Amino acid sequence: MRRQLQTSVALVLAGSAFVVAAQTSASSPAPAPAAATAATATAATASAGTGKSVPIESKVAMCIGCHGIPGYQGTFPEVYKVPMIAGQNSKYLASALTAYAKGDRKHPTMRSIAQSLSDQDITELAGYYEKQAQVPAVAETVAPPADIKALLDKGACASCHGANFSKPIDGTYPKIAGQHPDYLYAALKAYQTEGNPYVGRGNAIMAAQVKQFSHAELKSLAKYLASLPGELRTVPQSKFR
Repeated sequence: MRRQLQTSVALVLAGSAFVVAAQTSASSPAPAPAAATAATATAATASAGTGKSVPIESKVAMCIGCHGIPGYQGTFPEVYKVPMIAGQNSKYLASALTAYAKGDRKHPTMRSIAQSLSDQDITELAGYYEKQAQVPAVAETVAPPADIKALLDKGACASCHGANFSKPIDGTYPKIAGQHPDYLYAALKAYQTEGNPYVGRGNAIMAAQVKQFSHAELKSLAKYLASLPGELRTVPQSKFR
């Protein structure tokens, strides 16, 4: 039964994760398979309906179909690698899941999953992934080339994400050094998207920053940030355990 559940979730999450594109087609995406809806409903019932404590392994089961597979790529609305979340700040992960649940981050699959979680589930999942990757801290500062430095300064990126982009000034901001470049690019473009019911991210600060840049500049920033040593990882986990 667990194998079937995790396989269903893995299929649904094929359209998942950080993100979205500015040029999504006006046509509606295909609806999520019924099995996926059943899976998230089951998770919600197990977590909240019974009043019993659910092991963290059971909660993580709905995540590992994408985030536990190194190099896994989502296919909706663009093809990009789903973000590495092991080692990410727990406050940021919790904030992101809450934003998906509320619709501030528009992504049908992630919203469905996030809405199936209780506040306690979100806190526990965020804490689990924060501690999952235990890696040495990276250097405190980086030295970008002049053209990239100009873009970083223009966006005031280090003022929130830290001088090395792995030590944000607050835990609600993400570590971005070493993250997948295609994910970073898609995420940045998402903040430029307005009026799309399926994709976009509602964050006034980030929206103001990214609207200064062309897509080519965002891609350059994403490529540079991904090249930096980071503390984020994808920890392989079996879908069938």
